[in-house]
Amino acid sequence: MTVIQFVILGAALFSFGVYGLLVRRNLVLVLLSVELMLAAVNINLVAFESMLATSELLGQVFTVFVITVAAAEVGIGLAIILMIFRNRQSANADELTLMRW
Repeated sequence: MTVIQFVILGAALFSFGVYGLLVRRNLVLVLLSVELMLAAVNINLVAFESMLATSELLGQVFTVFVITVAAAEVGIGLAIILMIFRNRQSANADELTLMRW
C-alpha cells in the first residue's frame, strides 16, 4: 500500500468528523466526532512518518501523545457532559444557551 491511500483514508475520516461536529446536536456524538478527527490525524502522522523512513519514529511518538491527550479529553468531556445531563436532563447542544448557576 502506498502513502497516498492512507492520506486519503485520513482525509475521509477527518471530513466525516467535521461533518459530525457541524451537524450533530447531541454532545456525546460531538465528542465522538472529535475523536474521529483525532484518529484521522493519527493515521496521517504514522503515514508521513513511514514515508520519511527515519529511524527516530517521531510520527509514532506523536501518535502516542495524541492518543494520550485524546483519552484525557474523553474522560473530562464525558464528565462535563454527564454533569450537563444531570442539571438539564438533556445532552442537546442547542439547549445550552445560558451559562448560569
